[in-house]
Amino acid sequence: MKIYIADNQDITRAGLLYIVSQRQDCESKLTSDKSSLIEALKEDSHVVIVLDYTLFDINDAAELCIISQRFPEALWILFSEDLSQDFLREIVLTCPKCGILLKDCSMAEIREALDFASKGKRYICQQITELLLATPSKEENQRKETLPNLTKTELEILKDIALGMTTKEIAQKRFSSFHTVNTHRKNIFRKLAVNNVHEAIKFALRAGLVDSAEYYI
Repeated sequence: MKIYIADNQDITRAGLLYIVSQRQDCESKLTSDKSSLIEALKEDSHVVIVLDYTLFDINDAAELCIISQRFPEALWILFSEDLSQDFLREIVLTCPKCGILLKDCSMAEIREALDFASKGKRYICQQITELLLATPSKEENQRKETLPNLTKTELEILKDIALGMTTKEIAQKRFSSFHTVNTHRKNIFRKLAVNNVHEAIKFALRAGLVDSAEYYI
């Protein structure tokens, strides 16, 4: 079984490489962005892709589904954190080749996901299964109808993101560490119930949180 590791976090990549190295039936290849991943799939699509969706430049669930349909032999394991419930439901319903793992899953679940993948089956971890089966409470539905309560710092960082600045550039501008800005970024995504920069900016523009005159991406 060939595994493409599509994750930009060094610690996560190292951990996944270690897990794969323990299996006699696996070999791995690293990809750093959407373009390199698609090029790798053109060469060989009979693979399992372990993908951190939140760190890759894939616009939304629809685009991921299109890529999945383009390479029907490939099986996907979304290995991320803070994925929105709407996104998860769309993936489960429209992408039968996509399994889902959270990054705080146990080692046993990660190994089980790879076992499923080796048999051509998708795996959805216990936390995600419980989330998808849960009925939203009245309070949760009401929260969805209101704008997220972003802090002043989070709103400033969201505007910088909309202006095309990277996490490193924002950290330098604010005289903050990369880790601090990245934590703010994750909190923004969680509050907006989005999974990546593209979705965050679309939400911010629709809600009037970002001035469309400043947006150029």
